[in-house]
Amino acid sequence: MRGIVSPKLTDFLALANSNIALAKQNNVQFTPAILRENLNKLGALMSDSPSVSYIADKAFTLTDRAIPVRVYSPAPEQPLPVLVHFHGGGHMCGSVALYDPICRHLASIVQCVVISVEYRLAPEFPYPAGLDDCEYALIHYAELLDDVNHQDSVTIIGDSAGGAICTSLSMKSLTDKQIKIDQQILIYPSVDYTLSSPSLDSNGTGFLLETPRIKWYFEQYFQLSESLSKQQIEQVKQASPLLGPINAYLPKTLIFTAGCDPLRDEGIAYANALTAAGVEVEHHAFDGMIHAYMLLHDLVKEECMATYQHIAAFMAKA
Repeated sequence: MRGIVSPKLTDFLALANSNIALAKQNNVQFTPAILRENLNKLGALMSDSPSVSYIADKAFTLTDRAIPVRVYSPAPEQPLPVLVHFHGGGHMCGSVALYDPICRHLASIVQCVVISVEYRLAPEFPYPAGLDDCEYALIHYAELLDDVNHQDSVTIIGDSAGGAICTSLSMKSLTDKQIKIDQQILIYPSVDYTLSSPSLDSNGTGFLLETPRIKWYFEQYFQLSESLSKQQIEQVKQASPLLGPINAYLPKTLIFTAGCDPLRDEGIAYANALTAAGVEVEHHAFDGMIHAYMLLHDLVKEECMATYQHIAAFMAKA
């Protein structure tokens, strides 16, 4: 069923769809540079950026690379819960800088320490490079909090591809005891790389994120050939949290879906699968919203603030 978009987004989508149609007419091909630039433009719609008393850029230093992070705390002397944040962007786009306003809101509204991870992006660094960076940051996060008081529990949060990273790490935590996750928060997550959900067809055009772009993102992320080999098909399936092991040992989950999102149905399916397995799940559906609505704060402030409040309430229950 196709979603019915909020009137708040009508003018924005009209302009976006006009630009998409013009690009198609001129045969403009997807490139990492174009898509990164387009996503970064959404930063202009996040003008509400609250002050946070402690913000510091740090990094994990490994033998072959560094993993930059930005740490936020509204009260660094208080033992606050920890939220490790993985940004969205199709595994190809997005950054700590773009998501800075979101992390500021999380720190100030939820009253928690936020660690925003600058993981490596495809196609320069295909799967599983970015996932490896996020796993390392999750396991070692406390090493960078020497000057920030914090609790020992850790919640992971991510939107879109960041949600894919969260659920992938949760899936891996079932067999890797180094990975400790108390809770996960998923905002319009990507959980099925096989592109099997019905909403990819019903919501796949006209709502900013379109199905051909999702497919192209995944091709770059997994370095897929045009004609998939059996090995590639199996790799994509195994990487998809919705198709992987789901049991009661997965972490307590808060999930948000958007009614006009191509990824809507796989997010709902993941919530239902966790619930059936005995995992405690809280699901909120924003029916009139599109994918990436959290990056459109100035247009849909009420929905964004409601999302932050739901996150705060969820964290307060821990």
